[in-house]
Amino acid sequence: MIPRYTRPDMAAIFEADNRFKIWLEIETLAAEKMGEMGTVPKSVAIALREKGKFDIARIDEIEREVKHDVIAFLTSVAEFVGEDSRYVHQGMTSSDVIDTAFSVQLTQAADILLKDLDDVLAALKKRALEHKGTLTIGRSHGIHAEPTTFGFKLAGHYAAFKRAKERLVNARKEIAVCSISGAVGTFATVSPEIQKYVGAKLGLAAEDVSTQVIPRDRHAMFFATLGVIASSIENLAVEIRHLQRTEVREAEEFFSPGQKGSSAMPHKRNPILTENLTGLARVVRAAVTPALENVALWHERDISHSSVERIMAPDACIALDFA
Repeated sequence: MIPRYTRPDMAAIFEADNRFKIWLEIETLAAEKMGEMGTVPKSVAIALREKGKFDIARIDEIEREVKHDVIAFLTSVAEFVGEDSRYVHQGMTSSDVIDTAFSVQLTQAADILLKDLDDVLAALKKRALEHKGTLTIGRSHGIHAEPTTFGFKLAGHYAAFKRAKERLVNARKEIAVCSISGAVGTFATVSPEIQKYVGAKLGLAAEDVSTQVIPRDRHAMFFATLGVIASSIENLAVEIRHLQRTEVREAEEFFSPGQKGSSAMPHKRNPILTENLTGLARVVRAAVTPALENVALWHERDISHSSVERIMAPDACIALDFA
């Protein structure tokens, strides 16, 4: 997402540094449990805790050669950890790390969005109560119908965002899963206890039945929920835009001192924020169809979903956070 519509806390979730920190934590937690079970020496987890680091520039350099991001990451970590690195990632597959980390990132994003929704709900409740007696005309088909109040209009939007919050709470729960089940998801090379341990430490549930990836219907539901929230934002934005028209002027956006409406017509007070929100809602909804199409992966896995998620997940979350 371009900086214009990016807020730093949400952007940080999808930066390489945060992603690799989560990867390192997953590998460290897995090594802790493996050490406890006697699968690998206990010194492996200790080495990862004490010396485990990564160098992003070095990872990029290695990946240009090996064409594999997890191998590049593990190679960089090994250069810091030393001899014990030979046991890191034992029995695991790349998707165990990538998908579990993606779950962490999406739950982090959901937590920010839930706080955003709380802020919206508080503002709508305040204004709805403030204007519960402010008369305005109700419209159907865009035509004057019967009187209502501006507060009642806002109460309808408040109810919509309460539903949005409930949906996002459920979507967060659905995506908050850990999958560490090895190649093709059979646990043939890694104990289910590793998945349970790592998941518990990261605040994730164990995936009931994975293949080699977390099933993408979970992700589809998450991004569909973001799309519905974006549509609720657009619904409110369009209402304000209509009410701000010159011939109506029943409501308008805040217009700050020194703000300009037009380079040619200085008298104009344009609803630019709500117009931007309308546009950003389209961006968020644009993630829904690719997320649905990601559900149908080949057999136990392919990576047709990967390139899609690298683009649309940050963009959808960042755009909705801004909105």
